[in-house]
Amino acid sequence: MTEHIIPNAAKLTGWRKSSYSDNEGASCIEILDNHPSGVPVRDSKTPHGPALLIGIPAWSGFVAAVKDGEFPGVG
Repeated sequence: MTEHIIPNAAKLTGWRKSSYSDNEGASCIEILDNHPSGVPVRDSKTPHGPALLIGIPAWSGFVAAVKDGEFPGVG
């Protein structure tokens, strides 16, 4: 699947921060649940910027890899 860009992520509502994020303003991502075309992901520091729309199978694989510790220093 080819990933897509949502040019202005602020047009979508219901964003939530990653559970790995803190409230100190550190780098984090936000995702939007239940989007019909995949999982939108954006940088929380630029809510009016673009979001990457990732296919559900690719997102599920990414989440599984994070949980399995495949990315040192994450989680």
